[in-house]
Amino acid sequence: MIPTNQKPARREPIALRPLGPAADGPSAAQRAARPVVLVSMPFMMADRPSIQLGLLKAVAAGHGYDARTLHANLDFAARIGADTYHALCEDRGLMIGDWLFSRAAFGDAAPDPDGALLDDFADEVGLPGLSADDARKLLLHIRDHDVPAYLDALVSGFDWDEAGVVGFTCTFQQNAASFALARRLKQRFPRLVTVFGGANFEDEMGLEYVRRTPCIDYAVIGEGDVALPELLAALATGADPGTVPGVARRTAGGVSAAPGRAPYGRLDESPLPDYDEYFARAEALGLQPRAGLRTIRIPFESARGCWWGAKHHCTFCGLNGSTMSFRAKSAPRVSAELAAQARRYRSFRFEAVDNIVDTSYLTGLFPELAASGTTYDIFYEVKANLSREQLKLLRQGGVTHLQPGIESLSTRVLALMRKGVRAGQNVNVLRWGQHYGITISWNVLWGFPGESAEDYREQAAIVPHLVHLRPPVGAGRVWLERFSPLFTEPGSGVRTRRPERGYRYVYPQAYDLLRLAYFFEYELADPLPAEAYAGLRAAVEEWQAAWERPEPPALIYFSAPGFLQIYDGRHPGSEGTYTFEGDLAEIYLTCVDRPISAAAVRERLGGRLPLDAVREAFAGFAERGLMFLDGTAALALALPAGATR
Repeated sequence: MIPTNQKPARREPIALRPLGPAADGPSAAQRAARPVVLVSMPFMMADRPSIQLGLLKAVAAGHGYDARTLHANLDFAARIGADTYHALCEDRGLMIGDWLFSRAAFGDAAPDPDGALLDDFADEVGLPGLSADDARKLLLHIRDHDVPAYLDALVSGFDWDEAGVVGFTCTFQQNAASFALARRLKQRFPRLVTVFGGANFEDEMGLEYVRRTPCIDYAVIGEGDVALPELLAALATGADPGTVPGVARRTAGGVSAAPGRAPYGRLDESPLPDYDEYFARAEALGLQPRAGLRTIRIPFESARGCWWGAKHHCTFCGLNGSTMSFRAKSAPRVSAELAAQARRYRSFRFEAVDNIVDTSYLTGLFPELAASGTTYDIFYEVKANLSREQLKLLRQGGVTHLQPGIESLSTRVLALMRKGVRAGQNVNVLRWGQHYGITISWNVLWGFPGESAEDYREQAAIVPHLVHLRPPVGAGRVWLERFSPLFTEPGSGVRTRRPERGYRYVYPQAYDLLRLAYFFEYELADPLPAEAYAGLRAAVEEWQAAWERPEPPALIYFSAPGFLQIYDGRHPGSEGTYTFEGDLAEIYLTCVDRPISAAAVRERLGGRLPLDAVREAFAGFAERGLMFLDGTAALALALPAGATR
């Protein structure tokens, strides 16, 4: 017990050093003359704040500027309905979100005034709960009535005349809405300076937008931690903004861009993202509760780049276009940040925006969180080579949701992707994630150069044995993304490519779609016929349907020394229990933790069994669907009964 006259020891949160204006930077009066408004337009998800806005607001404020954020996406969600808005955010294939704002962004130059997109792709356009005809009518109404009214309300309902700089962050379908608001602001308040940035402005995409879009004054190409305050300083002092590293602008000759700096590495010095305005606005609009425990996931960043991609760039991944260089915050800084944001925003749910978890956190951050008694609910993206013990540790540290980038159940296809894992490891992360109560989100992808029809027949055949594990969210052809090796490497096996079809319904003819597109349609040099994937697609759909049943499928083992029973409840009508004793029980249990070879099993069991006997046991278990065979390795598929341990 703690004596009543003493307080329990408490670790003080890490003090984050205010950045403060540079000694040779703008004066206080110059900074005051340049208030900054940072805007997030549709179609940023409405159920969480923008970490881009929150971080850059804190960065600008730390340098002495009057900075505010405006999550204007929330107003549009409230206007058209949260469910409709969410569906439009989720559906990026036809770029309907950008299309809705195209006329407002480009006026008479907009390429589709008559709504041809909705007719040309009528079979693919849909909204939850609506017929195709009703969805078409609603989308036209949103474009022709809700969008203009929304923009009018934004322009008239905010103190834009008090601002000096308006910044827009653009990712996925935020371009057209951002251009539409910027266009109106420039018409109404011509002295305003507009700055654009975000993932959509990386590399030549950003240069093309600056070249063709009159309402863009400047764009930050790459990370904004240093470039934004330096740009604000140049604007405040009258210096040439075009000399700021990483900043692009139009010139008489087209576009100029100063070379960017090295990747920002001082992540521990980054300020805490400021989400105050998001919560106030969401509550005022009725999108979030005003009191009580919040269930929203608070975005946080603990690392940038990808340590795996820096060594072996996955062939289909177009993330980290500016740099793959991996940088991470220290474990104490991340722990302090989570604690501070939980207190500030009354939520214990967090979403890491990292592309991949820092492996050092497995021996630092997560043990610390587990030992501190926190009850966080954290989402992370990880590599799928995690062990049972690592998954257990993640769960003890508060991780409840993982996206491991599984992508395939074929070791051969995974090698084509350069994933650096085997199919057995993917299945194992599904097993132990499920056992420890971690939701695993994943997809099955196909359409890779070098794949064979047999790769997908084999996957379809194994799926019925895996239905007790969480199914993939979806299964489909891989998207071709700018910056991915499939896009950038001449020998990738992609024969032809062209911008995704949605772009031509959004951007005027003057825009070079080859320069601005991020997603591309493509043809492989040696493609498989569509029917090669039909069996796997059908198997995945049956898997997903099985998890809609009141009682999900189960495959559970009970064990005692030399004795094993496996309850098989994967398929209704064929439930039953297998019983194994002696050597067979020991062989199976030796394959429970991770994929293991027959030779390693023999060694674990003291070398008393012939190697062929172990291999025969593997084959027998696999025939019953109780084991997953991956080359020479075998993995038990059943999960242990009882409490997690």
